[in-house]
Amino acid sequence: MSALRSLLLLLLSLCPGPGPGLGSEAKVTRSCIETRQVLGARGYSLSLLPPALISGEHLRICPQEYTCCSSEIEQRLTWDTEATFRGLVEENGSFLVHTLASRHRKFDEIFREMLLSSEHSLALLFHRSFGHLYSQHAPVFSGLFSRLRDYYERSGEGLDDALVDFWAQLLERLFPLLHPQYIFSPDYLFCLTRLASSADDSLKPFGDIPRRLYLQITRALVAARAFIQGLETGRDVVSEALKVPMSEGCKRAVMRLTGCPLCRGVPSLPPCRGFCFNVANGCLRNQGLDPDWEAYLDALLLLAEKLQGSFSFELAARSIGLKISEALMYLQDNSVAVSAQVFQQCGNPERILARTRRAPPPQEEVGRFWTPPAAAGAAAAAAPAGAGAGAGAEEERPTTTASTSMNRLVWELRERLGRARGFWAGLPTTVCGDPRMAADISQEAAPCWTGAGRGRYLSPVVGISPTEQLDNPEMEKEDSGSDLQTRRRRLQLRAATTRMKVAALGRDLELEDWDEDASGSGEGQHYADDWMAGAAAVAPPARLPRPPRRDVSGGRGGGVLVRHNQGRSRTGGTSVGFHTQPILILFLSALALLGPR
Repeated sequence: MSALRSLLLLLLSLCPGPGPGLGSEAKVTRSCIETRQVLGARGYSLSLLPPALISGEHLRICPQEYTCCSSEIEQRLTWDTEATFRGLVEENGSFLVHTLASRHRKFDEIFREMLLSSEHSLALLFHRSFGHLYSQHAPVFSGLFSRLRDYYERSGEGLDDALVDFWAQLLERLFPLLHPQYIFSPDYLFCLTRLASSADDSLKPFGDIPRRLYLQITRALVAARAFIQGLETGRDVVSEALKVPMSEGCKRAVMRLTGCPLCRGVPSLPPCRGFCFNVANGCLRNQGLDPDWEAYLDALLLLAEKLQGSFSFELAARSIGLKISEALMYLQDNSVAVSAQVFQQCGNPERILARTRRAPPPQEEVGRFWTPPAAAGAAAAAAPAGAGAGAGAEEERPTTTASTSMNRLVWELRERLGRARGFWAGLPTTVCGDPRMAADISQEAAPCWTGAGRGRYLSPVVGISPTEQLDNPEMEKEDSGSDLQTRRRRLQLRAATTRMKVAALGRDLELEDWDEDASGSGEGQHYADDWMAGAAAVAPPARLPRPPRRDVSGGRGGGVLVRHNQGRSRTGGTSVGFHTQPILILFLSALALLGPR
C-alpha cells in the first residue's frame, strides 16, 4: 500500500499544473525576460520592469490582464510609440519635402541668375559702347532691375508700371535729341508723356513694339513667379501636413497596436495588418490632401513645361534688345510725324536763341539715331566707328547655363513628382509596411497581435474618408477640430493651383484681383503659344489714362516721370510692363541715342 502511494505521488509530481488562463501568451512561464531585453536595449531602467508577469489592473490603455508594465512603463511606451508613428510619417514624406524645397531653391537661383546675367551683359555692352555716357545713366538700369526683382519677390508693383515709366522716361530723353534747337520745359515734357500714354493711342512714338514686348516679358516673369510661389506653397503645406497632430484617441490606438505586445510579454508578436490599417487610417484621416494634391501637381508640371518652352524667360530676355532696337528705329523713321503730333497737341516749344560755342549745329543733330547692335548684320557693320555697336552684338544674348539647367530640373521634377501621385491616399499603407507597425503581408495567415492577444484580426478594415471613419473599431469618436487645419492646407493648395493655371495663360491673378479690367484679363487669347513666331496679340481694352506724377529735377529733358500704380497705362498703344530686360534694353537704346555721332 505504501509502495502504491509513493508511485501515485511520483506521477502527480510529473503532471503540469494549470496555466495563467485562457488568452495568456505565457501559459507555461510568467517570465518577462524578452520584454526586459527589448526595453533594456531602448534605455529603459530594468528596476522599473518586473521579472515576471504581474496583475494588470493598473493599466489604462493595454488589456488589464497579466502584464510586464508598470503604470510608468505604460506611459513611457505611449510616448515612444507616438514618436515612432510620427517619425514614420515624416520619414515617408521627407522625399517630397526635399524635392519641393530643393527644386524651389534651384529654380529660384536660375531665375535670379537670368536677371543678373542680363543686367551684367547689357551693362558691359553699354559701357563699351558709350563709356561715360552710360555711367551717367547706369542708375536707370539698376532701378529698373530693382523693380523687376521686387515684382519677382512679390513685393513690387505691377510689371506694366515699370515698362510704362521706362518708355516715358526714354521718350523724354529722346524727343529733345530730335530737336536740339528747342528748349523743352518740364511742363512740356509732362504733356508729351501724357499724350503718349493716352487711351486713344493718338500718339504711338514707338509703334506697336511696347505692347508686343510687354506681352512677351510679362507672361515669362508672371509664370516664373507663380511657379516659385507654387513650389514654396507645396513645400510648406506638405511639411505641415506631415507633422501629425495626434489626438489622445490616436495615441492610445497606436499604443495598443505597437506598445501593448511588450506589456503582454510577447514583443516578437507582430500586430495584425488589418489592425494597423484601421489605426493608421484613423490617425491620418485629417492628413490627406486629395484630390487637391493631384490638381496641384498637374498645374505645377504644366507651368514647368511652359517655362521650359513658350514662356521661357531666357528667350524673352534675348528678344528684348531687338524689340527696343526696333522701337528706336521706329521713332527715328517716324520722327517727323510724331513731332508734328506733339507740336499740334502741346504747342511749339521755346526756341534756343543762342548756341554755345561747343554745341553742334542743330541740323547736324536732327534725325540722327544710333543703329543698335541687335539690328541686321549689314546695319551693324555700318554703325559709326568707335561706337562699338557691331562688336557688342553677341553680348546681347544672356550667357548663362540656364537652358541646360532648366531642362534638367524640369525633367527631374517631372520624374520625382510622378512618384508623389497618390502619396496621401497611400500613406497608411506605406506606414503599415514598416515591420514595427504590422506583420509582413506574406505572414498574413499567421497569428498576430489583435489588440487583446494572439489570434486573427476579425474586425472590418475601414477606409480613410470621414464617413467610413465613423465605423472605425479602433478609434474613439472625437471632435474634428483638426479638420480645420486640413481645410486650411487644402485652400492653400487650391490657391496655388489657380495661380499657376492662370499664369499658364499668361495672366497675373494677383493683379486681376484688384484691377478686373486690366489688359490681359481674358481667357488667354492675348498670348499665342509660340510668340517667337510673331503671332499678333489682341490689344487690351482701352481705358482712361492715369494722371502721371512728376518729380522735376530741372534741366532740359531732365524731368522724371513717376507713375502711381493705378491700373495699366499705355505707351505706344498698349500697356507695357516687365521690369528687367525691357528696361535694360530700353535704356540701352536711350543711351545709344545720346551717344557720340
